[in-house]
Amino acid sequence: MTTAPAADQRRLLDLQALDTRLDQIAHRKKTHPLLARLVELDKQAGDLHTALVTSQTARGDLRRELAKSEGDVEQVRSRAARDQARLDSGTGTAKDLQALTHELAALAKRQGDLEEIELEIMERLEAHEAAVADIQRAYDAQDEARRAVVAERDAAFAELDTEATRVRTERDQMASEVEASLLALYEKLRARLGGLAVAPLRHGRSEASGLMIPATELARIKGLPPEEIVYCEDSGRILVRAEDSWL
Repeated sequence: MTTAPAADQRRLLDLQALDTRLDQIAHRKKTHPLLARLVELDKQAGDLHTALVTSQTARGDLRRELAKSEGDVEQVRSRAARDQARLDSGTGTAKDLQALTHELAALAKRQGDLEEIELEIMERLEAHEAAVADIQRAYDAQDEARRAVVAERDAAFAELDTEATRVRTERDQMASEVEASLLALYEKLRARLGGLAVAPLRHGRSEASGLMIPATELARIKGLPPEEIVYCEDSGRILVRAEDSWL
């Protein structure tokens, strides 16, 4: 197609402005600073979660270790209590009572050693409990910060979506007023040329490329019928002529 009503060609400029605005809104959503902030917060959350799981696992291991140690101490205490009861009763031969005395001494030493181990485990467990609590607080604070950023992002996106809906409605109405074949050409060029399909020819300069048009070519364009579609030789985009197109 090489011709289209001049009014429709001029209308393309307004349509292009609306499409450009829609592209800008989409770009703002895609590159919104809050998205980068969320990525940062998610990374922090991942690191904190890993640290939390590691500390919780270590705490669980220590709790089991402590439970075993407490069981060992209790077993020795029970054995010592039974031996002491037998010794106190005086039942048995002198040799048996002497053996009980030696065993009670060994059990007392064993109990002391086990209680030292138990105390060391308790101290380690206390440190891990504190570490888990600190990491949990940091994780909760980070999660709260993320929820706040998500709410801020959603509010910003809702505002952009509202604007996009308004612009799209205006855009669709304007597109419906453009000749179908010209509109199809415009859409094809937009898809091929990065969203910009049409620009004005203003004071001898192609706003599509930003370059001045040679005088001979400008004179040729000026002599064309208004309905003739003119293309920018440098960018391939449609050039729309108006009263201020010429030098």
